[in-house]
Amino acid sequence: MSRTLRISTRNATFQQWQALLTNRTKRHRAGEFLVQGVRPITLALEHGWPVHAILLDDAHRLSQWSHDVLDRTSGVSRFAVERELMRELGGKDDESPELLAVVGMPADDLARIPTGPQMLTLVFDRPTTPANIGALIRSADAFGASGLVVTGHAADPYDPKAVRASTGSLFALPVVQVASHREVVDDVVALRRSGLPVEILGSDEGGDADLATHDLTGPKVIAIGNETRGLSSAWREACDHILRIPMTGAASSLNAAAAGTVVLYEAARQRAAQTVAGTPSVS
Repeated sequence: MSRTLRISTRNATFQQWQALLTNRTKRHRAGEFLVQGVRPITLALEHGWPVHAILLDDAHRLSQWSHDVLDRTSGVSRFAVERELMRELGGKDDESPELLAVVGMPADDLARIPTGPQMLTLVFDRPTTPANIGALIRSADAFGASGLVVTGHAADPYDPKAVRASTGSLFALPVVQVASHREVVDDVVALRRSGLPVEILGSDEGGDADLATHDLTGPKVIAIGNETRGLSSAWREACDHILRIPMTGAASSLNAAAAGTVVLYEAARQRAAQTVAGTPSVS
């Protein structure tokens, strides 16, 4: 059983935790981030993510859930934190969480994302909004994607807004950040050379292929563009086809996370139909 240390002032340790919430550079340099919320913390534990520290509201009567978390993290550093300080770290102005977790980040390695005949890797190209990343992670998890790759100069998947928006799916789905589209394309080239016929697709309102009629079964990499500028020219050149989502009404385009969700749903629908029929289907 770990000894519990008390934190009652905004000392250096508290400031380090604050930096995990507010400073991307320090977050990645430390290789850890602060996790808020019952479901995200529960899923982090269920999926074996390394917990570096547990923070407790020192004035809160702990629930059975908190006791279970403590039982599952025996040996992990524990800190009893003054309620007002916990409220500052908890992300909600009106309440103090009873428990927070400092969790280690995995390596940004494309090998973390499974490949094979049914791979479905989603790419988010240069997203600017952490909440959109979290929302797309949630959709990718819900509709059976193999993983999500964030490319280029982008918001951080470990930003607290992204983690909260993912509702814990960040811990269930491999999410990898890479500097350039080139890393993903090179990975696809290597897979093709090994005999896996991976198709690279993009999504854009002016695409050359209709989403509902294009075959989305088999190994795919699907790229979703930046919220305001869409797909980069480099991604457009890399794509075998650009998918078009049919729309009516006055809207000319969808939010990036919404567009990605629609594409993922159609891919899941086609794959389910293929499983039932035993043959590829886009009907």
